[in-house]
Amino acid sequence: MGRLENRIFKLNDTIAALRQEQRQAREELVFHEHLNDDAQRDAAGGSPFDRSEARETAADVARIEAHIAELDRKIQAAESKRDALLARLG
Repeated sequence: MGRLENRIFKLNDTIAALRQEQRQAREELVFHEHLNDDAQRDAAGGSPFDRSEARETAADVARIEAHIAELDRKIQAAESKRDALLARLG
């Protein structure tokens, strides 16, 4: 097997790992979205502590969403590299 094929296999492994990480991040996002919904409801009529907690949970959701978007970018970049190598392999 040639060097080009090895690079393609490594990219496939990288893509698979990134997709797995993205699946886990999406599951975590669902959990944090539920927490955030509860915190936002509590903050609507609650104490300053409730409002502080609502800000923190909203920040957690935003952080995870940004992480998922970054994983999307990494997956797309790896897929583009892989596609270019496959075209060269032709």
